[in-house]
Amino acid sequence: MLSSELDFPLPPELIAQTPHEPRDESRLLHFRRGMPLENAITHRRVCDLPEILQPGDMLVFNDTRVLRARLYGHRQTGGKLEALLLQERQCNLWQALLKPSARLRVGERVFFESEDGQNIPAVLEAREDDGWLLRFEPAQAKNVRELLPQFGQVPVPPYIKTVPQEEQYQTVYAKEWENGLSHSDAETAPPLDSCAAPTAGLHYTDALLQALSAMGVETQFLTLGVGVGTFRPVQTETLEEHEMHEERFFVTEETAQAINRQKQNGRRVIAVGTTTLRVLESICDDAGQITAGAGQTDIFIRPGFGFRCVDALMTNFHLPRSTLLALVAAIMENEASSALGLSGLASVRYAYTQAIALNYRFFSFGDAMFIE
Repeated sequence: MLSSELDFPLPPELIAQTPHEPRDESRLLHFRRGMPLENAITHRRVCDLPEILQPGDMLVFNDTRVLRARLYGHRQTGGKLEALLLQERQCNLWQALLKPSARLRVGERVFFESEDGQNIPAVLEAREDDGWLLRFEPAQAKNVRELLPQFGQVPVPPYIKTVPQEEQYQTVYAKEWENGLSHSDAETAPPLDSCAAPTAGLHYTDALLQALSAMGVETQFLTLGVGVGTFRPVQTETLEEHEMHEERFFVTEETAQAINRQKQNGRRVIAVGTTTLRVLESICDDAGQITAGAGQTDIFIRPGFGFRCVDALMTNFHLPRSTLLALVAAIMENEASSALGLSGLASVRYAYTQAIALNYRFFSFGDAMFIE
């Protein structure tokens, strides 16, 4: 499949710059597979989910917490430097993106600044692909993680021009980390916080979750540390040539058992967000059963993929020529759609054309789709 088939024109004014308040008043494009396209779409609000979902459905969320992962500093020469922390390898050793990076050298010391003028020194230990390994040397704490609330900024994508309040770029159910771990099993739960939000979950409020629970919708949580690999544009000519970066995840035994019971009982598993979907389809066997534990995934879901666990997806509107748009095209396909002569790509193009015509808000702070 040519990556150019995932291009579409988007008026820049539709790129949401601020979150919707209240969160669950965001618009929701409800897409039903297996119907003629002119009948497949209805337009709702996220707060209408209790009218769309069914008792016995299960929503699965990614409960990762977004770090204040963007740091600003300087080189010893005085040149300015910006870092985006991607993944903690061990205490004070982080994989990061640095810019400008052309003149940086292994072994060089750099310094990151807080608003009150303090500095955290770090050493460039190694270059990795287009990123770096940074070893921090914080004098103020044993672990630089403890200092990120003072030194870091909310790592919103570059198309958002105003830095929001931290809680605006955090889901209401994001896990608090204790000693770097979100779960009780320190042997199998590595630090899994993120440099980007699982944005489909930003639409949920505590009140909405309570309303869904009251009507018999079950909720479960897993954790995937969202990295920039999820959002990198496809720069190869074909999707098959694109290489996905690995992201780490953790699924508790409780969550795995609940999802397995759900599938055995023939009830729906609904992924809230593409990160949740990618974890579930990565660890699912041919019988639709998943296994608990920690792991890494570089799964690339695109048209032709055979879904084994997830029955429906809630997701935001994604960037052109992105792996996430390919994933949406994949889940829009099913046997009934094929019988109508509809491909997933044709379906996603139609849905996005409708969304643009009706001024839906796009990307991280934008509106949502529910695909069933």
